[in-house]
Order: sequence, then structure tokens, then C-alpha cells
Amino acid sequence: MMAGAALYTSVGHAGASAYLAIMALFSLPAETMRPTALILNILVASFTTWRFVRAGQFNARLLLPFVIGAIPAAYLAGQVHLPGYIYRPIVAAVLLLAAIRLLWPSKHEAPEPVPPRHGIAILSGAGIGALSGLTGTGGGIFLSPLVLLLGWETPRRTSGLSAAFILCVSIAGLLDNLTSVGRLPRELPIFVVAVFLGALIGTRLGVSKLDSRRLLQALGAVLLIAAGKLALT
Repeated sequence: MMAGAALYTSVGHAGASAYLAIMALFSLPAETMRPTALILNILVASFTTWRFVRAGQFNARLLLPFVIGAIPAAYLAGQVHLPGYIYRPIVAAVLLLAAIRLLWPSKHEAPEPVPPRHGIAILSGAGIGALSGLTGTGGGIFLSPLVLLLGWETPRRTSGLSAAFILCVSIAGLLDNLTSVGRLPRELPIFVVAVFLGALIGTRLGVSKLDSRRLLQALGAVLLIAAGKLALT
């Protein structure tokens, strides 16, 4: 979990998909996995958001419309129980294509970012929120590639945007699942320490150490992991 948090927070993510995969690998009860991942997501995303905001790598005006669209969509999608064999291969394929695009070396200088109109951002946030509700993640694995591939923000500020977005969506998801908090595992304090140590390492890399190309490669690796997790579960 520490290694997962380090990798994910380096690109502004909180690591929910990694935590879920790790807990499934070690056979934690299914009813404890979702609330545990949400708790860890909120803790890690809070710290990651603070680090990127403090470093000036954050665009609050771009965040708001995404959140406006995402939170109600995530809530509604969370009430829908589609069979995993329907949506998981589709989402995994989308993440795989995004990962390949980010990992593929570009010889051209990235153009100056142009933010989307508010209506487009709200609709995009709604789509991301719906995917978050279906997959039980914070949505960063969908938001970051969309923003970067459409040229809406720079890589480092996209990481700050994703961290704050994940924090908002994860809080909303936990409020919708308060009854499940009573099923948190006894190992939670150990998980908290592990992901916090990972977040210390990852945010240091993401805020100042990794250049833009390495940041995109790290994000591509995160998307590959998420795609593999969805395809194999």
C-alpha cells in the first residue's frame, strides 16, 4: 500500500484502485473493502491536495464545474448495479488506450493549455462521476487523461486538479456509505501509516522532482495498473 500510494500520489491520485486490488489479493472481506478504500482515499487526497495547492499547482476555477457535474452523477451511478462483465472490459480498454497515448513519446512541444467551457466541464464531470460510482474509485484515473489529452491544463497542475477532485468525490462517496463504516478492518491504522508514508514520497516527486515527461509516464503506469485491475476482476 505504501508503494501504491507513492506511485499514485506522484500524479495527484489517491490510489483507491490500488488499495482495492491489494485488499482483494489478500482476501479481505468484500464488505470492508469499499469503505476502507474511501477512508484511505480521503486521507491521501487531503494531504496530496494540500501539497499541490501549497506549491501553486492548482486551478480552483477549473475544478468547480467538474465537481458540480461529478458528485450527483457518482451518487446516482452508485445506486446502479451493472454486472461487472459489462462495464469493466470497456473501462479497462479506455484506460489502456489513454495509458498508451501518455507513454508514447511526443516530439512536439505541448501547446499552451486552453480550459474548457463550463458546460463541457460539467458534462465531463458527470461522465467521470458516473464511472466513479460504477467502479468505486475517486475518478482521478478518468479525469487526468481527459484533461491532458484535450489540452485543458499542464501536467503538474492536472495532478493538483485530480487530487482535489478525488477528495470531493471520495467524501461524497463516504457520506453515501456511512452505514458501511462499522465494517472497517482492524488493520486500518497500519494501512493509514503505510499510505501516508507513501504519500510523503509520491507528492515530493510529483510537486518538484519529476519533469513533465516523467510525470506523464508515471500517469501512464498508473492507468495501466488500473486497467489491469478492472480487466482481471
